[in-house]
Amino acid sequence: MIVTREEFEVPTPHGPAVVHLEHASYCGGLLVLGHGAGGGIEAPDLLAAASSAPVPIAVARVLQPYRVAGRKAPPPATQLDDAWAAVLAALTARFPDQDQVHGGRSSGARVACRGAVRAAKRPVGVLALAFPLLAPARKDGTRPDRSPEIDAVDEAGIPVLAVSGDRDRFGVPPVAGHREVVTVRGDHSLRAQGPVRAAVEPWIARFFPPLRDGLVLT
Repeated sequence: MIVTREEFEVPTPHGPAVVHLEHASYCGGLLVLGHGAGGGIEAPDLLAAASSAPVPIAVARVLQPYRVAGRKAPPPATQLDDAWAAVLAALTARFPDQDQVHGGRSSGARVACRGAVRAAKRPVGVLALAFPLLAPARKDGTRPDRSPEIDAVDEAGIPVLAVSGDRDRFGVPPVAGHREVVTVRGDHSLRAQGPVRAAVEPWIARFFPPLRDGLVLT
């Protein structure tokens, strides 16, 4: 099966985002992944997740506008969410009949969680890599709790897979009704691609039928 690789811009209210898309001639679903706050789409865990998607799932890795512009510090969450929504709309227009799984690492996981409950086309699952349950400490030592963002996905009945390092300084989400949690050896960077792939591959395969000889098996 021939896999096509594309790179294209998507206009958003805050500048262009760039989508790196890999897809076959037949597309049986769509996986959309966002990056961390100061990183990019080449993060080891994002690459592991992308390679975990069964062919012929289209995989889109999304570079937020601030990173396209060369900035490392992320803008307010509302701007990240606006850009994510614009990219999702463009990808949905391109793959209108395909089920989608949304995800990302760290900040990108937060964006995916917030967007999942607001999306015009809701994802069938959300992949949260290194979801930062606790924010960095403030000057007074407090650490804001970000669990409502991932809890809202569970409350909406959308399945979630959270994969975190067992030494993640930002914490690990707990198991919930529609949320599975896998901890692997490592810290917040989740650099060990093998364990991440082993966690993601069977989970994401549940949402998409296998392919044999060019035919979808149902």
